[in-house]
Formats: sequence, structure tokens, C-alpha cells
Amino acid sequence: MSPVFSRESGYVFKIFSNEEERMHIHVIYERKEAKFWLEPNVELAKNSGFSEHELNTISKIIKRNEERFKQQYKQHISKRIDD
Repeated sequence: MSPVFSRESGYVFKIFSNEEERMHIHVIYERKEAKFWLEPNVELAKNSGFSEHELNTISKIIKRNEERFKQQYKQHISKRIDD
């Protein structure tokens, strides 16, 4: 299961279950995808197709929602462990 944390400006912010435990978020738009670490700081981990301008926009969205995304990530991981 891949929960969607948020949708903003056409971007979908989600995580994929059963990945590494370091807190992160995936961003998807059409056929493009990027992965950002949420800890220790918001940082691009991987990019597939986004321009530098798009990555800057995405990074701003993530930073604005950073605490909420971290909470959602923790809640999802705890559910996965409890199942």
C-alpha cells in the first residue's frame, strides 16, 4: 500500500511501503518522480525527469509541510509494524 500524503499543484506526495526506514517522501507528476529525504534535513535523494525549477518548487512545498509529512510517515510506519 502506498499512502498519498498530499496533492498540491499537480504533484502527488506519497511513500512506498517496505522501503528503507530513513524518513523520506516520493513526489510524482505525470511520468516524473523524485525522492526527498525528510531527515536530517529536506534533501533531494533521487530525481527522474524533474527540471531544476520544478525541484525547487517541490522542495518549497515539502519544507512548508515538513512536520506534517514526518508525522504521517511515522503513523504509516507504526501501522505497518503493528500489522
